[in-house]
Amino acid sequence: MFSKVPINVSKLKKEEIDKEILRAALMAELDAINLYEQMAGMTDNKEVSSVLLDVAKEEKTHIGEFQTLLLEIDQEQVEEMEAGREEVEEELGK
Repeated sequence: MFSKVPINVSKLKKEEIDKEILRAALMAELDAINLYEQMAGMTDNKEVSSVLLDVAKEEKTHIGEFQTLLLEIDQEQVEEMEAGREEVEEELGK
């Protein structure tokens, strides 16, 4: 879990700062999703579980927001995601 930003922006080029901030935000959201889903599975209280799973779902929306921004400012990320999609499709015979 993150309690502070896991990057030292003073060591980055100015044009890289926003990309790294967005990647750190993505990591934090993924971490939160994992935590909330694990806790939901640990409780027998349906109300607690329901709220935790709802909040985890909201974090997935946040991932979409941060990823959208990242893809707008990092063309290499766009290209590599497409390459990854193509590799998976090839591996799965699609």
